[in-house]
Amino acid sequence: MLCKILPGFILLPFFSMIAGAQVYNRDSVIQLVNNIRETKVDTGHVRKLWDVGYVIGEKDSALAKQLLEEAVAKSKAINDAASISNSYRMLGLWHKAVNDKDKAMMYYRASLQKAKENNILYLTAGAYFEMATIKYEIGEYDSCIDFYLKTQEIFENPKVFEYKILTQRILDKKKSDLYSNISAVFSTLGNLPKADEYINKALAIAESYVAQSSKAKNIIALYMQQKAGNYYDNREFERALRIRLQYLPQLENGVVPRVYVLSSYQSIAEEFYELKKIDSSKLFAQKSMQLAKQLEVPDVVARVNMLLGRIAIQEKKFKMAQEYLKQCSSYYENNKDPHQKRSYLAAMQELMFATSKYKEAYLYAEQYHTINDSVLNSERSRQFAEREAKYESEKKNVQIQLQQSALKQKSRLNLFLAGAIAALLCISLLIYFNYKQKQKLQQQRITELETEKQLTATEAVLKGEEQERTRLAKDLHDGLGGMLSGIKYSFQTMKGNLIMTPDNAQAFERSMDMLDSSIKEMRRVAHNMMPEALVKFGLNTALKDFCNDINLSGALKVTYQSIGLENVEVEQTTAIAIYRIVQELLNNTIKHAGANNAIVQVSKSDGLLAVTVEDDGKGFDTSILKQAKGIGWSNIENRVEFLKGKLDVNSQPGKGTSVLIELNT
Repeated sequence: MLCKILPGFILLPFFSMIAGAQVYNRDSVIQLVNNIRETKVDTGHVRKLWDVGYVIGEKDSALAKQLLEEAVAKSKAINDAASISNSYRMLGLWHKAVNDKDKAMMYYRASLQKAKENNILYLTAGAYFEMATIKYEIGEYDSCIDFYLKTQEIFENPKVFEYKILTQRILDKKKSDLYSNISAVFSTLGNLPKADEYINKALAIAESYVAQSSKAKNIIALYMQQKAGNYYDNREFERALRIRLQYLPQLENGVVPRVYVLSSYQSIAEEFYELKKIDSSKLFAQKSMQLAKQLEVPDVVARVNMLLGRIAIQEKKFKMAQEYLKQCSSYYENNKDPHQKRSYLAAMQELMFATSKYKEAYLYAEQYHTINDSVLNSERSRQFAEREAKYESEKKNVQIQLQQSALKQKSRLNLFLAGAIAALLCISLLIYFNYKQKQKLQQQRITELETEKQLTATEAVLKGEEQERTRLAKDLHDGLGGMLSGIKYSFQTMKGNLIMTPDNAQAFERSMDMLDSSIKEMRRVAHNMMPEALVKFGLNTALKDFCNDINLSGALKVTYQSIGLENVEVEQTTAIAIYRIVQELLNNTIKHAGANNAIVQVSKSDGLLAVTVEDDGKGFDTSILKQAKGIGWSNIENRVEFLKGKLDVNSQPGKGTSVLIELNT
């Protein structure tokens, strides 16, 4: 069975039995199949054929197909709708595993039709689920979204339990797989907060079963691969890699299909590559290639060939790179997924340019830009959110209809009385809520005006504070600084004209040293009050200089990262506020955190400016911030509020602190 494998995530199948890593014994399987064939042909007989066919899919593809086709024929012979629908879906899974997506889709549609004709909700959801995975893999995200939301709608319908063998535990497992897959789609579409929201839902369900089932740990390991994928899509490659390496032993040693181990190997290779750790990337790429060939997964072989080609380009082994990319050219040229084709075209463009084949490089660049323009982005994410909201509305309508059906079972008299009372109550409530709503709107308007007034006052205070800082900095530098420098020059002249005893000379030198220290301290204070780099060169350079100064002082090791700030001008008021916020956060880290390392990251994209400050210090309980009265923290909150930004603090005792600030620019 083949699952969709991309850097960072796995699309899980609806029929997610945990197949084994046990040694395959074909003779034993043949004997088991013969024993099944000797039993009476009924639903249990057909189900056993599925089970064996599914479990041996990775080990013996031909025999698996034979058993699944036999299950289809026998389910038709006994004319059991559920068995027919299930058999079609299982045969679709086999064709998906061998990358025959068209035939897989054909069998899924047959499964869906049979389930809908007989009103079997659970199997209808199963068909929708599998159809969504195919649509995802060929890049048709609208259809993928529709099918997943239809699956979710059925799972929320109590009538789904009319399928007799379905239990709450099985349904929870299906829900968690569904949430994981929806997270993968959100991640692909660039909506990372929603991606994390859904994968956390999946993890919450799996973790609730850890005490009851040893398999839950395997499932958690799979879902954590998706969480790592979200970090990968957010270009947090180190965090993604840490998660994968942490859970890799569970995947390698647990009872899970080897295709998931293959996915992890490939993703780890990609993340090492992004971190410029070429040797480690090559090691995991080769492990991925070996397992992909063993499992006969041609699309993964193609992807790993492309990765090895990119690695060879980095190593300037262009002939080897050309050979790797040639081996995967057919797969990518016929691939319907624009994301995958785009990656291949970028690699070919890089190879042609590196080998001075500029004409070919230009042609690949043209193809790349054509596909890149068609890749779905934030608009698709918005559509997904709208469809999700539509589903929530429809779910409420279903609940209302169920309540109405229950009321109809009561006597007409009770219904009339209840309706009359309800009508009077509704009218009263409408009148009451209408009055309250008007009051609420008035109060809201008053609050908005007060907030605007406070923001105006805050702006005036902050501007006044910065102007005063600038004035004092200039006065210190030009006035006191010039005066101290003049005194130093006079002392040096005096020293040349006086004859002093050794003791007096030593005292004189100490005085000169103290004067030098005073001049340096005065300049440092003036620079902190209004750094020249911020005024002359902008926010990015000023923050970089500030972090370097802290590193030189030895108080803390600070790593500064900027994304998208090159040649970007940030409005001076905003730049000053951000600089002061970072300055205060790092000062707090030095004073209170007991940290050895800190990271400052500033990124700008699509009108959003994000500032992250993290440390590995002792952390703290964030609830104390609500009672915090310190001037420093109040200044941070005031500046963020003035910039109309969002402030998020994440910290626990012993686990460091992370502060995220997001601003619309």
